[in-house]
Amino acid sequence: MGSLIRFIAIAISAVVLLGFALFAVNEMDKGSQAQQDKVEQELGHDPNDLINPSQRDEAFREAHQGKFHEAVDDVNDVLLAPFVDLIDSDSAWVNHAVPTVLALLIYGFGLGLLANMMPKQRAHGGDWRTADS
Repeated sequence: MGSLIRFIAIAISAVVLLGFALFAVNEMDKGSQAQQDKVEQELGHDPNDLINPSQRDEAFREAHQGKFHEAVDDVNDVLLAPFVDLIDSDSAWVNHAVPTVLALLIYGFGLGLLANMMPKQRAHGGDWRTADS
């Protein structure tokens, strides 16, 4: 059971890190699209609000990203949802980095600790009648 929990912790951590990496790539690419983003914000779409978006922003995000990127973002929305309301900053980096770090601490470190606390299966090396010393 501990191995399964450890695998889940690693998988969740990998998805959270991948989601943050995709966010970082988008932010770096944003410099060339600053004017387009400004127009979109004036129309009511905020590309910085990628965690737990409204239905309108979700449709906008789906139209501008690939299927893989959108799938990672959707999983990230679910995993980071408990931590989003803890942060209210004007910086998109802070709004994404803090929930990512909290998710890694809870899901990665916390589930890893839980997996290590699970009882381990004993090796059956001898007969029950012989004393182990």
